[in-house]
Amino acid sequence: MCAHVLVAEDDAMQAELIRRSLLAEGHTATVVHDGAAALDAVRRSRPDLVVLDLMLPVIDGFGVCRVLRRDDDIPVLMLTARAGEDDVLLGLELGADDYMTKPYSPRELMARIRTVLRRSGRTGADRRDGPVVRAAGLAVDPERHEVRCDGEPVECTPAEFQILMAMAAEPERVFSRRQLLQCTRGFDRASTERAIDVHIMNLRRKIETDPRRPVRLLTVFGVGYKLSGGHA
Repeated sequence: MCAHVLVAEDDAMQAELIRRSLLAEGHTATVVHDGAAALDAVRRSRPDLVVLDLMLPVIDGFGVCRVLRRDDDIPVLMLTARAGEDDVLLGLELGADDYMTKPYSPRELMARIRTVLRRSGRTGADRRDGPVVRAAGLAVDPERHEVRCDGEPVECTPAEFQILMAMAAEPERVFSRRQLLQCTRGFDRASTERAIDVHIMNLRRKIETDPRRPVRLLTVFGVGYKLSGGHA
């Protein structure tokens, strides 16, 4: 089961914990921190599921869920510290597929996500077409495990694919080596942070016209790497 999950959570530490748990399960994740950004990310990346905190700034989780249910059928798993029955009922009435109250264990959250994906039929085994993530001239297809660069196929190792998938889902985001290393867990157990530099070098050979002068896969000195060019 491989899915692309949008995490809309204004608590950066909670969001990072969820993102790491998703990567460990073999999923990919996009993280946003307010409701307006969540709706924009849904339009751009077409996730398989939205993990939605109710207490978001700009547009709260109820408002996001209301728009999603008006325009789409993407499954929604709501998270909140508000455990009142009225809040639960309102979330479910708006169309949330499941509802978890904080605090929760990451293992329970991942189990709920698996259940919602299975029920919705949005798993790798059940969907004929996966959510192709497009950015910087790249098309990364998790369903077929394929990458295209300017329309041409690119052969990637499993670790390289996971790195590209994570970076294409969040173009312009700077990833540290440690964060990229998390993307390869389960695919490249022997990998180290230094090995990420080798993966990046190999990817540049495959997607850059001149690997010595990259324009897509850029180094941010002292921090890490980013995929530049925005969503296609």
